[in-house]
Amino acid sequence: MYSGRLLWGVAATLCLSGGASWADMSVQLLAPWTGGAVPAGQQCKLHGGNGSTPPMKVSGLPAGTAGILVEYDDKTYKPLSRGGGHGSLLYPASGTSATLRAVPGMTNRLPGGVRVHKPAKSKGDYASPGYLPPCSGGRGNRYTATLKPISAQGKVLDSVTITIGKY
Repeated sequence: MYSGRLLWGVAATLCLSGGASWADMSVQLLAPWTGGAVPAGQQCKLHGGNGSTPPMKVSGLPAGTAGILVEYDDKTYKPLSRGGGHGSLLYPASGTSATLRAVPGMTNRLPGGVRVHKPAKSKGDYASPGYLPPCSGGRGNRYTATLKPISAQGKVLDSVTITIGKY
């Protein structure tokens, strides 16, 4: 049986090698996010917002899922375009589906058992100890989330990337 303590104890050493996909995992963005324009106010503070992660409904999670690692990226801006350029968060999850609630950006104090796996790779005024909300200044950059369900031992069980919005 999964123990939250075990999962969080191995979170820093996740096996990111991937592997066979055992489920037809799907992800649905929840309001106000649609995958189109980033919702008003969800950009970074430098551009007048107070952004949070998009809430998502994940279904078809593989057997043995004990958490979901989500890597947020800006596919248009190369330095933050992969591997969680805008931060990587670990959400607790079990069963075949999960709802990932919105959590605030620009902080590492997150509710509901969500943890920062890796802070955003941004620097200077854009630095964030956790998730960095979209911060391109409205140039049409494409932002994505890669969701990776993981086992209690830290093995990646599947992977799905979705576009969360453009800003």
